[in-house]
Amino acid sequence: MTLTHPIAMCRNQLTAERWKARFTSIVTFHRRKSLADFGKQIRLRRILRHDRGTLVVAFDHALVLGPIPGTIDPARQIRRFVEAKADAILLNLTSIRYFAESVSSDHMPGLIARLDWTTAFNESAKVGANGFQTCLVAHPEDALRSGADAVITFLFVGGGGDPDFEKKEVERVGSLARECERAGIPLIVESLARGNQVENPRDPRWLMLHTRMAAELGADIIKTENAGDVPTMREVIRACPVPILVLGGSRTSTDEEVLNVVRSIVQSGAAGVFFGRNIFQADNMPELLQRVRSILGDQTPPQGK
Repeated sequence: MTLTHPIAMCRNQLTAERWKARFTSIVTFHRRKSLADFGKQIRLRRILRHDRGTLVVAFDHALVLGPIPGTIDPARQIRRFVEAKADAILLNLTSIRYFAESVSSDHMPGLIARLDWTTAFNESAKVGANGFQTCLVAHPEDALRSGADAVITFLFVGGGGDPDFEKKEVERVGSLARECERAGIPLIVESLARGNQVENPRDPRWLMLHTRMAAELGADIIKTENAGDVPTMREVIRACPVPILVLGGSRTSTDEEVLNVVRSIVQSGAAGVFFGRNIFQADNMPELLQRVRSILGDQTPPQGK
């Protein structure tokens, strides 16, 4: 007597067409996105604009630079960002309370929470091998509990005087990316070239390296520096598979210079801008924000759309 395996008996009872349909449904089931994936999609739509370039106001400077001009009254400034209809606002976790007091049902900007701190922008980073440091001050779950739509962390390349520094950076960013995937919250990586190996942080070789590293580690959006000219920045953007928001850097001398920078970013094809001091240190901030939004409105379609 020959025994037939139950799975073989089942297959014999099905026509080839029915078996193919059943196999396809099994594969499709395993390919379905998890609920966390949908969470990322929904939250990303609160930040990235599908019909124009995105305008994010960065207001996390005080954690690293202290009370620089424009940060003395955070509640008032955040209220002004909201009233000027910024698409999203970047804040340190404990400043979210000012955001909560400022928002209304008429306009709700996306909320991005900073998760880390660094010495990269002060003198201690230039002193010695141990002067260049970064550390986490919060985790994605903390940001979710505070109402954030996305989180942001640094990724530094260039040595920092410590042979293990980049290894630690990659481990930290990779670990955060996995946490964000489990929690369903988008990860923005601010990738920058800093350290004793870096002569020009805007060199396209550095920009292409660290933006692609950030994408491969799991970034949903990347914040990085401007290469300085449209053709070069366009190549950086083409080499990166996730949307790039270009940062503004230190305050320029006039609002017109700020607007020229925005125009060049639009021409490069980036997904938008991530401006801080060029916005909150401006004499007429609401008007400048409206003019920036107008220029970004000419960008159709932005990167990644």
